[in-house]
Formats: sequence, C-alpha cells, structure tokens
Amino acid sequence: MTRKTLTAALGLVLLLPVNALGQRGRAQLTAEEQLLQAMHTIDSQTLYGWVDTLASERFEGRLTGTRAFDECAAWVIDHFRAWGVAPGGENGTYLQAFPIPYTLVFRDCDLYLHLPAGENVIEKHYVYEEDWYPGSTSGSGEVTAEVVYVGYGITAPELGYDDYAGVDVRGKIVAFEPEAPVSPGDGEETFMPWRSYSFHQYKLENAVAHGAAGLLYDYHIVNPNNAYAEGFVYSMVSRRVLADLFAGTGYDHGEVVGQIRDTLEPHSFATGKTFTIRNTTEHHPEGIGANVIGLIEGSDPVLRNDVIIIGGHLDHLGYCYEMIPGANDNASAVAVAMGIARAMAGSAVKPKRSVLFLLFGAEEQGVVGSQYYLEHPIFPLERTVGLINMDGVGCGDRINAGAGQNYPDFQAFLDRANETYVHRQMRASTNANLGRPRLDAARFMWAGVPSLSFSTSGSLSYYHHTLDAIETITPEIMEDLAQLIFMAVMDMADEDELDFRGRR
Repeated sequence: MTRKTLTAALGLVLLLPVNALGQRGRAQLTAEEQLLQAMHTIDSQTLYGWVDTLASERFEGRLTGTRAFDECAAWVIDHFRAWGVAPGGENGTYLQAFPIPYTLVFRDCDLYLHLPAGENVIEKHYVYEEDWYPGSTSGSGEVTAEVVYVGYGITAPELGYDDYAGVDVRGKIVAFEPEAPVSPGDGEETFMPWRSYSFHQYKLENAVAHGAAGLLYDYHIVNPNNAYAEGFVYSMVSRRVLADLFAGTGYDHGEVVGQIRDTLEPHSFATGKTFTIRNTTEHHPEGIGANVIGLIEGSDPVLRNDVIIIGGHLDHLGYCYEMIPGANDNASAVAVAMGIARAMAGSAVKPKRSVLFLLFGAEEQGVVGSQYYLEHPIFPLERTVGLINMDGVGCGDRINAGAGQNYPDFQAFLDRANETYVHRQMRASTNANLGRPRLDAARFMWAGVPSLSFSTSGSLSYYHHTLDAIETITPEIMEDLAQLIFMAVMDMADEDELDFRGRR
C-alpha cells in the first residue's frame, strides 16, 4: 500500500468509533485499524502525569551530572524496558555517557548596592528572581568592589574593538551585555567575524583574564551554560539593577548600548557604584552525564539500517538556589517522546525503518549531549533520515515547527498527519542557526542531518524560572503533538525512497 493510500484509508478508519475497533479481535483488524488503535493509546492525562513526576522535587531540576539526573534517567529507562523499547546506547545499555562539569548553587547568596548616606552607607538588597539570580557556574565567595561597565566584554584586535581599552578592572566588578554589538539578523558576512565573541564562556574568561573579581551580567535568566573560574563570582541581573548602576553617571543604559551597536566603538567607564556579590557554590569538574537512548528496530531487512530520531533534552537547571522545575522546558518533550515510544512499541504494525528515541543530557549546559552523540553516533549520520526534536511543547494550543521551511519534504509528513488526525494550528519557520546553538536540533543541522524542532505557544509559560511548573502545562497539546508525530513517523518509516537533505 502506498503512503497516500494508507493515509486515505486511515482517514476513513477515523470515522469508526474506537470502541468498535476494540470489540473485534486484534487479528481481525486491518493494518490501518491497528495503527489507529496504537495512536489512541497516547492520552493526555498519562503524559501530564509523567511531566508532573519529571518536574517534581524527586528529580531536583534534573541538572546533568548530578545524582538526581541519573535517577531521572533510570526512571525513563525503566519505562522503556517495560514497554519493550530496546536499549540503544553503549554496550547494550540505554545510556551514552560523557563528561560534564557542573556547579551546585546553595542558598547563602546575595546581591546588594552600597548607597552613601552622609557618614553612613545604606545597603540596597535585591530580590531573588525578580531582580537577579546567582550565576549557575559562579565561583564561591564574596566580593565588594566598584563596578566598571565594559559594554559587551569583548577584546577583538582583528576587528579593531576592545571594551577593556582605557579602563582598569583589576579587582573590580565588571558589568556587560550578552551577545555582540552585531547580531545574526545583520547578515552572515557581518555577524560571523563576531560570532566567537558572543559566547558566554568567552566573555567570562575574558573578564578573568583582565583581572576582574566579579561580574554583573545583563542576562536575567538562570543559565548553567557558562565557564567556571575558581573564586570568580557573578550574578545574572535585571534591567532594574542596571538602571541603579547607571543612575547618576550621566549615561542612559539603553542609549549607551545603542551607541555601541551603531558605531561599533566601545563605551566603557567606571560607574563609581559599589556592589557586593556573595555566592555559595560547589564545583564538580568530575561530573559524568548521559544521553538516554531507546530503539525500535525496523522490520525491513534493508530499511532497518536507516533511522529516524525522535528527540528532546531530558535535563534542566537543577537548583539556583531554588529548584527550577522545568515542566515545559523540557519535561513536556520527554513525556511526548515517551508516549510515542510506548505506542510504537505496543503497535501491531511495526515501522520498516528503525526509530531511535534520543533524550539528550546537558542541553542546558551548552548542548553537550547532542554534540557528543554526533561525534559518537549510534547509527551512521549518512543513514540518519532526520531528527524530530522537541523543546518546550507543553503550553498552549499552537504548534511551531522550527526549520520546517528549510526541509519542506520532511515537514510535509508532519503537515499531512496534522491535517488528517489532529487539526491543530501549525506554523513552519526557517532557521538559519548563525548564532549560538541553543537547540540540539541546531547541532544536527550543522552536521548535515535534516532536523525539525517543535515547540508550542498560545498560553502563559515561564522560561528558566521557578514558575515553569506543572500548573502551566496544557495536557491536550502534548497528546495532539505526540499523536501526529507518531503517525508521521510511521508513515515516513515505510516510504521506500526518503531523502530530506535538500535543505533550502
């Protein structure tokens, strides 16, 4: 049966009540009916329950390298094993291990401004989360010093640009912006010379190299994707903190940033403001993380050597110093992948191509797990049909298909499944990926593997925040996405000729 005939037949089966299918013996059902029956084993409340567990205190925010992450991985593996999803990792296991340093952040942290008041000094203490977070890879200790604003924190002699020229930051706290004074939106030719200077790791290490003792980073989120330097303390701060820093200096923060971007000339200065940063942390350079990998081997003796990957990252941010649950980001994607895996393992109709369920570790720590997989692939990359990645798929009523316009033939399978079975609003976009690889799918695209990355939108959600919790989750959108991906993958797995590498 051709793909188009199968899709049409399944559309007719949708008219039958599910109970009517269940009343007949499985052996009496047609292949089309069996496939539909498997799809309906994916239900919203089961997915919701898995998200609830993944985002609970039991797994402590799932920071890769920690004991809690390992326990979470074991919990997923127990489900894979119970369903008959085969091990797809190293040495007959479900794991692919890799080194990943990590840092624990404890409660004794603070950030405050010293305000002279006659002969006295008033301390303005900032509010955790509302105003600041401790740096997730901060050193442990306390520094009280004047703050020197250093633009983007970049030293690029070949570009004739140095934010540290003309200022002395030795023993001081520096403050700087994220990214670079040019952006991917300015075009590849303009941005690429600046790209390496836009990384968090470079900026922190450059501050240390110039003798700074601390950092106020104008990047107000919890973010463990950074370098670690012993004794160097830093905080991620809000625009309210930056406004206090600039008050009385004669400069407006927004105007200074705009001027640097317009002229590509530094505008660094000593602010005359004294801050105290105190962070209590514990660094673990010996950390080991892992990707969790399950396999449903293809039924065709030739096509089984091809693989379709369904993926999403298992990890989140751990504690900073409050637990960050990561319900939408990215317990939702793990639950959706698990729902698809269970349905596929239990289906009487088996895919001709192999399907790999790849749950990445250390996405939040620099998309390390996906890069490690690409350097040590379980299936050869040239036999990898494509990656369907998911990141933040638990909130709202609309589906977004990142890079769907880059790979229209790939996206067509998802569109067809959506139009036949689910009927959700789904929007495909382009993805140039010139900047930092914030998604696992970006790593795969750079390696030449066709990749789509799904997210959802349309309701309140929180990014890298303590409120990214189970209460924000929309169970129905997870069910619909899981069902349409299941049907699309079963469809493409049986296609005789399949090549999505003609990227636009």
